[in-house]
Amino acid sequence: MLMHPTIEKLESLRFTGMAKAFKEQSEMEDIDRLDFAERLGLLLDREVSERETRRLQTRLRKAKLRQHACLEDVDFKHPRRLDKSLIMRLGDCQWIKNHHNLIITGPTGVGKSYLACAFAQKACREGYNATYLRISRMFETLSLAKGDGRYVKLLAAFAKADLLVLDDYGLATLNQEQRHDLLEILEDRHQLKSTLVTSQLPMEHWHEQIGDPTMADAILDRLIHNAHIICLKGGSMRKKKANIKEQ
Repeated sequence: MLMHPTIEKLESLRFTGMAKAFKEQSEMEDIDRLDFAERLGLLLDREVSERETRRLQTRLRKAKLRQHACLEDVDFKHPRRLDKSLIMRLGDCQWIKNHHNLIITGPTGVGKSYLACAFAQKACREGYNATYLRISRMFETLSLAKGDGRYVKLLAAFAKADLLVLDDYGLATLNQEQRHDLLEILEDRHQLKSTLVTSQLPMEHWHEQIGDPTMADAILDRLIHNAHIICLKGGSMRKKKANIKEQ
């Protein structure tokens, strides 16, 4: 069998993993020790691996995560009351499968956004699709979408994400339009998908921050219900890194 025509046919069928593996096999001196079934199995394994890698890269690209973060790289030595056993337990993404939410609070610089991106990255690795949004920009985007006809389409896109990350919640009191938008998003996802929220504002002040008592009850009921809570304390990790660089 001619090698090049076979490789070209595999590539034309988009079996790029098999094409690479077939070429590598042809260059191995002891490949004849393997029978047909064994060689075919290796080709298929390579194709499956390459396709999974491409799908992961696509999920990560679409997620648009703010930071390149990974749960395996989380710093548990910095004093911020981070429970390693809880992080590892949540790292199995069972909470996403069960459509639970996750809330991470703490002062600025303590690593909330990093953790959020790390959980989203792990979700992508486990086959879920994720979407990262800074909540202030999300409201701006939704406001513009109402003017150009994209509003419903945008809400539908948010609703489809297995994990929706809303970063930096609570920096300012919500106005009527923002309260309505947030409720629409959470209503679409309630008990169907998972939402991860980070905030500098302690949760006991969220009701007041939302502004309208009735809307606040509705929003928090959909967000806090079945939510896992991580409450971080301590000094800024940015200051720690800055001091290390100065030394």
